[in-house]
Amino acid sequence: MTGPTINDFVIKVATVNGTGSASANGLLMKAIFRMGVPVVGKNIFPSNIQGLPTWYEIRVTRDGYGGRDGKIHFSVAMNPETYTSDIAELTPGGVLLYDSTWPRSDLTARADVTVIGVPLSAMCNDAFAVARSRVLMKNMAYVGAAAALLDLDMTVIKALVEEMFAGKPKLIPANMQALALGFDYITEHYDYPLPFRVKPMDKTAGKVVIDGNTAAALGCVYGGATFGAWYPITPSTSLMDGFASYCAQLRVDPETGHNNYCIIQAEDELAAAGLTIGAAWNGARAFTPTSGPGISLMSEFIGYAYYAEVAMVLFDIQRVGPSTGMPTRTQQCDIQLCAYASHGDTRHILLFPANPRECFDMAVNALDLAEHFQTPVFFMSDIDIGMNDWMIDELTWDDTYVPDRGKILSADELENIDTFYRYLDTDGDHITYRTLPGTHEKGAYFLRGSGHNKLGRYTEKGPEYKEVVDRLYAKWKSAADAVPAPIIVKAKSKTRCAIIAVGSSDPAVIEARDRLEASGIAIDYMRIRGFPFSKQVEDFIDAHEEVFVIEQNRDAQLLGLLITETSAPKDKFASILHYSGAPLDFRFVYDEIQTAVKVRKIA
Repeated sequence: MTGPTINDFVIKVATVNGTGSASANGLLMKAIFRMGVPVVGKNIFPSNIQGLPTWYEIRVTRDGYGGRDGKIHFSVAMNPETYTSDIAELTPGGVLLYDSTWPRSDLTARADVTVIGVPLSAMCNDAFAVARSRVLMKNMAYVGAAAALLDLDMTVIKALVEEMFAGKPKLIPANMQALALGFDYITEHYDYPLPFRVKPMDKTAGKVVIDGNTAAALGCVYGGATFGAWYPITPSTSLMDGFASYCAQLRVDPETGHNNYCIIQAEDELAAAGLTIGAAWNGARAFTPTSGPGISLMSEFIGYAYYAEVAMVLFDIQRVGPSTGMPTRTQQCDIQLCAYASHGDTRHILLFPANPRECFDMAVNALDLAEHFQTPVFFMSDIDIGMNDWMIDELTWDDTYVPDRGKILSADELENIDTFYRYLDTDGDHITYRTLPGTHEKGAYFLRGSGHNKLGRYTEKGPEYKEVVDRLYAKWKSAADAVPAPIIVKAKSKTRCAIIAVGSSDPAVIEARDRLEASGIAIDYMRIRGFPFSKQVEDFIDAHEEVFVIEQNRDAQLLGLLITETSAPKDKFASILHYSGAPLDFRFVYDEIQTAVKVRKIA
């Protein structure tokens, strides 16, 4: 693995939360994207409102890989509190740009990196009279300095500034002036551009940059969701914000002006779950976005929906736990929680999107599966997918799509039957017919979360209770063939080794696997996309002697699920666990597998 080169390096901007740097950082990333060069954006921010350190990482990746690199080559250090760590994490040969209004001799202690000082604050204090403008314009000034050093196209940047402030054109001149301050200082005082820099390519045509929560929100709209209830919680709130925004554009009756949707901010997560169940029972496609603490609070209602067989979709944007944990850091730590959520014997359908493209598609899948199987469905995203910037193919939609509403009896069908029994399996597929309120008087029934028999009547008789819950288990098992199939990538040569992963681990695994293969280590890869596990998952495990399960939690939750829900022997698996809260990088996966292969002598 070589050092930074043209269109292959990592930028990291260190600022203070609440200083308005997000727009400037996004401008940097978008400029590189507009130059036709693939990019990846990762936001590392604190859980408080203002004042603590925040970082934004931009990977420039000519090969189009979607994960983190694990190295930092160019650091824009705007927060004195983090100077020590910012320069320490630079790779040898790296460059640090900082505000030299207050010179720091300690930043030159590393002889193997280049330190570039630009008096950003001093220049902005001289150029702008308003205190708040000086802070904001300093961000644009460092964009200008970075643009000169990295050879970014200023025409592209200026066009982006005009787009950014199209609604406030009076702000454009000041931002252009700040850009010029940073750019001109570099050109007048330093050799530029750097040896590693950006060179125009044509690899972003037909691509968009989007986060997973936005894509999932759009998927909910296209998938027919008309009801959402939630209690604000990081990192899922932006999903509901996106849904509300898209509904305001796409779900308003053009003739009457009436909204064809309902969004309710509940008093807590428990209430949000109850509202979602009520809306779904009434016939709406309904969902609630939350995170791990919310799932914990919703547990009782989840069991109710499972047992009473009410469709609902829960978007779990996972974050670091337990308890409050680290709310703005990422993990895959709710796998076991959601697979068996609630007390008693429950098993749930899980979907594992790996990127915003799949967030869009699987939001639709989740709504269909929930209504088809009349059960809760969990959409297992995380903060890395949900709130970070990913480059994906442009979203497309099949206009022939018809929602799968499942087995719903119409008024005519109810008219022609003697008696409707809500929990009677008449077709042998373990899924019973349901009715919607107001359809027909024969379709009325009492929705029970207490013991009930197949006729929907209250019972405390063991055999009658057992008959119902056994059918629920069989119904869940049958979903194995309905969830999205796993993605399997075979090595170029035969191998006894394999990798299994889910969700946001995918881009790091793909890149690590490519590099392992280039170094002579052949390895197959399967990305699981749904639970319950299909026969393909069992067959893939059976075909290999050594299976590395890569996941982002401490307790090997995915591995535990594989051991519990498949017949594979435990000693076939080896865990590779990453749970620091930072998004997984390919170097971690590469090093762990390479070491394991050498130690186990299984190449």
